[in-house]
Amino acid sequence: MHLSIFLWGFTGILGRLISLNEGLLVWYRMLLTIALMLLIFGLGGKLHRVNRKSMLRIAMAGILIAFHWLCFYGAIKYSNVSITLSCLASTALFTSLGDAVYNRKKNGGIRFNPMELLFASMALLGIYLVFKSQTVFGIGVVLALLAAFLGASFTILNKELMDEHEAESVCTYELICGFLVLTLCMPLYNYLFPAPSLLPMASDWGYLFLLSFFCTVIPFTLSLKSLKLMSAFTANLTLNLEPVYGIILAFVVFKEQQLLSTGFYFGTGIIMASVFLHAALKISRKKTEVYLD
Repeated sequence: MHLSIFLWGFTGILGRLISLNEGLLVWYRMLLTIALMLLIFGLGGKLHRVNRKSMLRIAMAGILIAFHWLCFYGAIKYSNVSITLSCLASTALFTSLGDAVYNRKKNGGIRFNPMELLFASMALLGIYLVFKSQTVFGIGVVLALLAAFLGASFTILNKELMDEHEAESVCTYELICGFLVLTLCMPLYNYLFPAPSLLPMASDWGYLFLLSFFCTVIPFTLSLKSLKLMSAFTANLTLNLEPVYGIILAFVVFKEQQLLSTGFYFGTGIIMASVFLHAALKISRKKTEVYLD
């Protein structure tokens, strides 16, 4: 699981290295990833049919992940990797709050835990400090927050799908649906945000392959294998380290620490603290449930 998270940490690095704009970058990433998944999972007999009702939810999840990536790479292009990942770290908290709203019927109404609201407020304070200290990257911060919201929405919708169907089938079909919708939107997107070239440079092809294979297919497969040896709760808890790995890699590769102010470190520290305190609360609840059982 840690190896898969470490590989995911390179997605922001590769996104900055690729010369394509965010729209074309996501389009090519999805195209290559789908081809690899169809090859690997298709030949391995891992792809199965799903019913029409589930396919509609899969299509919605695919659209969410496509636009999540679009905002994520847009944030990197308009700011940098460190700022994007610091804001994206709040996805776990948004997921927790959004889940309470989404499952309000099951829970007998919307019920927010006061501690979760406190951690969410801490995250918002941290985001405000990051935004205030790096106003030149304001568009990037907004796009990163939108990416966090879309990522949280995708996670909530994906929970039920993963309970009902095989992960390989769901993820492959999600990417196909998201890719088809993104393809329909690309003519308008390229008109509004024209790119010098629609084709990747020679070096971009190598980075796109690394992004698709080593940062998407391999970590996805590793995470699935890890779930056979560890609980989903532990896996989600470990995922909180992804922004940490990504920011450290950005410091090493791009020396981004030279561009960041003290306010960024304070804001990022508050966001990370809220995420890990929220994780600690989850652990405490789980231990209490086990004790009561």
